[in-house]
Amino acid sequence: MALWRGSAYAGFLALAVGCVFLLEPQLPGSALRSLWSSLQLGPAPAPAPPGPGSPEGRLSAAWDALIVRPARRWRRVAVGVNACVDVVLSGVKLLQALGLNPGNGKDHTELHSRNDLEEAFVHFMGKGAAAERFFSDKETFHNIAQIASEFPGAQHYVGGNAALIGQKFAANADLKVLLCGPVGPKLHELLDDNVFVPPESLQEVDEFHLILEYQAGEEWGQLKAPHANRFIFSHDLSNGAMNMLEVFVSSLEEFQPDLVVLSGLHMMEGQSKEFQRKRLLEVMTSISDIPTGIPVHLELASMTNRELMSSIVHQQVFSAVTSLGLNEQELLFLSQSASGPHSSLSSWTGVPDVGVVSDILFWILKEHGKSESRASDLTRIHFHTLAYHILATVDGHWANQLAAVAAGARVAGTQACATETIDTRRVSLKAPREFMTSRSEAGSRVMLNPNEPVVKWHREGVSFHFTPVLVCKDPVRTVGLGDAISAEGLFYSEVHPH
Repeated sequence: MALWRGSAYAGFLALAVGCVFLLEPQLPGSALRSLWSSLQLGPAPAPAPPGPGSPEGRLSAAWDALIVRPARRWRRVAVGVNACVDVVLSGVKLLQALGLNPGNGKDHTELHSRNDLEEAFVHFMGKGAAAERFFSDKETFHNIAQIASEFPGAQHYVGGNAALIGQKFAANADLKVLLCGPVGPKLHELLDDNVFVPPESLQEVDEFHLILEYQAGEEWGQLKAPHANRFIFSHDLSNGAMNMLEVFVSSLEEFQPDLVVLSGLHMMEGQSKEFQRKRLLEVMTSISDIPTGIPVHLELASMTNRELMSSIVHQQVFSAVTSLGLNEQELLFLSQSASGPHSSLSSWTGVPDVGVVSDILFWILKEHGKSESRASDLTRIHFHTLAYHILATVDGHWANQLAAVAAGARVAGTQACATETIDTRRVSLKAPREFMTSRSEAGSRVMLNPNEPVVKWHREGVSFHFTPVLVCKDPVRTVGLGDAISAEGLFYSEVHPH
């Protein structure tokens, strides 16, 4: 009888634990395991890691089925014009080594001192947001760069959007890649053998960019980073003046590319307004010298100079290129600089709203894209943020965009985690499970299905392809992700000849 009572008691408690789990599924696993083991029924089984049946596993498998090479492929890709050596290290450790302490964060559009560096770093680390700034004092910068370069654990990588995009393309053996930019001895050593650098692009000294990384949850004093990200700064005059632009364009005739990728406009932020105005006109002339029929992709990057962004928009740079690549910071700044939709929004909070992003992308293509009444070449925008990507295209000009947006998102997960394929144990789905496709008109509500991870919708002659990102939980390296995403998206894209 006592034995029966003991069994019934254990059974009742096991049933109670089951009810607790059912009613409070958010209760920590450790608490449930402790409760279970108190029954002396042996240890509770550990939760299974995400596998093929998890949302991450199903989404990854669905991507692999969707990602196919286009019928017509690029053979020769020319990339320019910003290139440098990235020195990557812990931001907190470097600032501590410089004798700096965390104070109140404050954004500076340009850095003039170590104190400015500390304030700007704290400002962006607190938000978990990426940023890039020009450091105006040459001597102070070179002192910091020397300490950073020789710092234990500091790593040297290919840097600069153009060089990173070229390096990503060069991983495909059947592609020939031309890179024009200020290439010094260290960068030349780091570049893939498949990247051809014209002799006019070689210089005796490297341009160094310092990449201060921080991890999600990393603390410094009262500061705690909500996301892993990085803060970039440099005193880079060669890239800042886009010195290699003319060399780049003059190299195209001999190289005969079927795709041109241009980046580095953001590097002009440290220049005078007059220089920027003059150089943008020369950029326009250079782009117009590229033979008709060769698509030109423009990769944007972090900017704070509203007048420069406004000039890029109003001097018709967008209309001269075929494709754009940008992230959420650049997209909102672009809208604010040109009084676009949702420009009253001061900054994003959390994951950028899909409907708001979609409205701004639609506005760019409607205001500056190709149409029957406008002589513009712009027909494609590849938008990326941490949790999801969107490819927006003017109908009738691009093919294989479903595969292209999926490929861009997949590479974000593999490159951040430094894995060959998606490791479902190391990534998580952070995209909204449902969203509106527009906030300015009657958009439709979409429910995300991991088995069909690419969502497509249309709006007045523009197609949108959306896919979530499997975000790396513990990223190995965040620098160059946007460049890898854009390169991979272009690699899988097919342009219709016109």
